[in-house]
Amino acid sequence: MQNRTIKIFLSLVCCLFVLSGSSQIKIGGDDSISPRRNSDTGKSIEGKVSSTPDSNKLNLSAPKEYILAEEPKVIGTQHIDIASLLLIAGLTKGDKIQVPGSKITDAIKNIWKQDLFEDVQIYADKIDGKKIYLTISVVEKPRLSKYTFVGLKKGDANKLRDEIKLVRGKVVTDFLLADIKQTIIQHYTDDGYTNVKVSIEEKPDTAFTNSVILYIHVDRGARIKIQDIIFHGNVALSSGKLRRTMKDTKRKRWYSIFHSSKLIPDNYASDKDKVVSKYNSVGYRDAKIVKDTVYKSDVPNRVSIEITMAEGHRYYFGNITWVGNSKYPSKVLSNILGIKKGDVYNASLLSERLTMNPNGTDVSSLYMDNGYLFFQVNPVEVNVHNDTIDLEMRIYEGNQARINNVTVTGNDKTSDKVVYRQLRTLPGELFRRSDVIRTQRELGQLGFFDPEKMSINPVPHPEDGTVDINFGVTEKSSDQIELSGGWGGGLGFVGTAGVTLKNFSAANIFNRDAWRPIPTGDGEELSLRFQSNGLPYQSVNLTFIEPWVGGHKPNSLSTTLFTTTESNGEPESSGVREAINIKGITLGYGIPLKFPDDYFTLYQYVNYQYYTVENYGSEFIFANGFANSISYKLQLTRNSQDPNIYPTYGSNIKISGEWTPPYSAFSSQNYADEAPEQKYKFLEFQKYKFAGSWYTNVTNWVNKESQGKLAHNVVLYAYAGMGLMGYYNSEIGNCPFNRFYMGGSGLTGYSLIDGREIIALRGYDNGSLSPTTGAVTVAKYSLELRYPISLNASATVYILAFCDAGNSWSTVNQFNPFSLYRAAGPGVRIFLPMFGLLGFDYGWRFDDVPGNTSMARSQFIFTIGQNLGEL
Repeated sequence: MQNRTIKIFLSLVCCLFVLSGSSQIKIGGDDSISPRRNSDTGKSIEGKVSSTPDSNKLNLSAPKEYILAEEPKVIGTQHIDIASLLLIAGLTKGDKIQVPGSKITDAIKNIWKQDLFEDVQIYADKIDGKKIYLTISVVEKPRLSKYTFVGLKKGDANKLRDEIKLVRGKVVTDFLLADIKQTIIQHYTDDGYTNVKVSIEEKPDTAFTNSVILYIHVDRGARIKIQDIIFHGNVALSSGKLRRTMKDTKRKRWYSIFHSSKLIPDNYASDKDKVVSKYNSVGYRDAKIVKDTVYKSDVPNRVSIEITMAEGHRYYFGNITWVGNSKYPSKVLSNILGIKKGDVYNASLLSERLTMNPNGTDVSSLYMDNGYLFFQVNPVEVNVHNDTIDLEMRIYEGNQARINNVTVTGNDKTSDKVVYRQLRTLPGELFRRSDVIRTQRELGQLGFFDPEKMSINPVPHPEDGTVDINFGVTEKSSDQIELSGGWGGGLGFVGTAGVTLKNFSAANIFNRDAWRPIPTGDGEELSLRFQSNGLPYQSVNLTFIEPWVGGHKPNSLSTTLFTTTESNGEPESSGVREAINIKGITLGYGIPLKFPDDYFTLYQYVNYQYYTVENYGSEFIFANGFANSISYKLQLTRNSQDPNIYPTYGSNIKISGEWTPPYSAFSSQNYADEAPEQKYKFLEFQKYKFAGSWYTNVTNWVNKESQGKLAHNVVLYAYAGMGLMGYYNSEIGNCPFNRFYMGGSGLTGYSLIDGREIIALRGYDNGSLSPTTGAVTVAKYSLELRYPISLNASATVYILAFCDAGNSWSTVNQFNPFSLYRAAGPGVRIFLPMFGLLGFDYGWRFDDVPGNTSMARSQFIFTIGQNLGEL
């Protein structure tokens, strides 16, 4: 861009206006000012003096005071508000100004600081005695008309557009141009391009006044990768162990398929700190990097790194004493600390045991769970002798703090009552760290808020021993739409359409203003699901869940209505229709328990199903008639699972029993000789199930760059489940309804035709691991090693490797939990808020199934939902 010039005119007098510092320019005898370049700004400063009558001629060495007769006129503005410009200049009618003097100098400075103008002129239109009339003339800097990238592919250019965020009409300043360059360079540096070159060319846009087009030339160069990492001076730790410590700086090796070998300066700096921390963790507290070098390798576009270590001596813990503790004895604190004399000195472990244990088993948590919010502990090295360090733990307990105000912000859609009833931190109670963490979990368990953006902001008030707590939340989409199709059960292709509203408000159904587009905010769940393949099969399911019946206690009430029809596809008027129809209702009531701990919930269900059979022939137990199923189910659940879509800790254990009334016990008839339609007129059975899932972090990485975001940790998921059906009367035997069918994807999860439970086992055909009439006992085990690709709430993606094992049996006596069919393979899970969790797996079976020689050795599996196909 051309050099920008400030021209300053004052009719009848010349004043020097300094843009920065106190530079002066010499006034020549010919009443002219010689041009001079300002060394700080690189811009020319030029002025002129006009000749005037002797009566008005001013002596520059004797400044004269004038009164500004009116507000200065402003000319040359195109986008800038004139009133704002005058406010910035600080010149108003009636001001007393000296010519020459600082008032006009300051006006020039103030206008120029806005970085919006190329030229600024202040001159006097006339002088009338002591009155002076001024005009401010400006030339605005050009505005951005459009911009384009030169030297980049379309995809790369689109990514950069999202980062530089340029909009039409933006003022093109030197700062803006520098920011564009820095943003582009940083973008490619973070991706391993360390030799990026960026230049920006400005060209006037003739279609618009005072507008320019920016041509951004980018030469990213070659991506630089690491050929080798060499350590010197390391004796205590091997080079391989140190290289493994560097999580984001890796050598280029053919087998490193899960790690990048790009050289990213920020990651390299962070990994050098990790190397030192690794030494510190094994007792070398004085270890440091004395030199590191990055140089070009013999291989093109590769660099090698050499790091020289000074390990120092290895240290050990000595005597540890406690000072200032009155609430808890030293023995208790030492047991929690778990560090003994002679243990290898580890500053990180010491810090974790004192204040930073993620499991909450540290000294600080002990105090904070009893209200001591202002607790502090300071470990002081009181003696270092040879290789042993004696520590004194200096404690300030402070007073117990009580909670004053508790607020929640960010719940724009969810009503306050839904949020506040989840809080474990109540005003007036003692502050407890565990209650704060539990509240965060309960808010996440709702599913309405983004866990990555949830924040806890305690504001302590030591002067009165209270604390205010603010929970910041960000709403996320929780409703889901299901549009899917699948094959199975001999029905051919079955289409599914459904919608689940997870934050519904039934109370506002008749409130016209609440329909935006549906009434929401009360935390209720409404689900409607429809399945069909035309006349042969139709199913409708409606579910409503109120999580807080009455609004005072977290007792949940659920209601499910359903109807399902399966037929030969003929209409009712044809006279040859064969069909079975089931209508049913389920009522559920859940009560949270306090014992053994408050993760337990007791659920009770009452189920009723009515079966109508019409000319169904040999495909069903009886051809014509009806059956009734009335059952009571009791389920005890302990759920401490991480509420995120990608759980990393906790467990979910369920034990349930389901019973029908023992009708045959009150009848003297001989059921062995009864026809099926009489024997099963009222179904009777008993059913018991156990299912448990556990989540364990394999890695414990922490996202230090962004504390609000979750770290990408490898997680081990373990599952075990068993089921058993029994009967009351041996003449009736096991009920032919509600049996287990194992194998396949478990996509349908539950068939309403005969109440069968479909248990998934990847790698095998649907139902291939159970008798054709169903099984009465079942066992299944699964292990998954999971790694997240994205933990974004709007698109969570993780990959997995699984091992499944399971089997089912037709009698209880055949049950053998170690006689199993096995399979393994990879998979991926994708969570989209509008569609739920989608799964794609590839299963390879290890065992053959007797009598099924046509089954493929491997197969792809598609699943929808979190727990379909489980017990």
